[in-house]
Amino acid sequence: MLGTLDEKQIDDLLTRQVTGRIGCHAGGTTYIVPVNYVYRSPNIFAHSAYGKKIMMMRKNPKVCFQVDEIRNIFNWQSVIAWGQFEEITDISEKERVMQGLIHRIMPMVDQPSGHPSHGITESEYDIGTSVELIVYKIVLTKKTGRFETRP
Repeated sequence: MLGTLDEKQIDDLLTRQVTGRIGCHAGGTTYIVPVNYVYRSPNIFAHSAYGKKIMMMRKNPKVCFQVDEIRNIFNWQSVIAWGQFEEITDISEKERVMQGLIHRIMPMVDQPSGHPSHGITESEYDIGTSVELIVYKIVLTKKTGRFETRP
């Protein structure tokens, strides 16, 4: 059976998952990339070093976000959302977002010392020594969801 997710099911899926995909478009190029995130309605929070994704979102802040949960080819849920990229510059807000990301990602990390790019490391000196950490949110303006279930 194919169906549509309601608002609560959409929010539940966005809350449960930790990896989604951002779609951005600038300069005639469309780019889709996976990101780790935390969802706090109506915002997706994430971080990144400067690169293609950040450059494109700064040029055109209108983005699309997709997340799914696939048990098998006939049992899945998927959400697509649209929104606006906003860079977070306030240091206390950046710290709160990073704490939320660390708490969300930490249960999935085997060796913390190997993940300084995610702000998870045994040494605080590993973080931000060579690249600027950009923390941002996507303020969601529209969300849709679909599912398929079969016994």
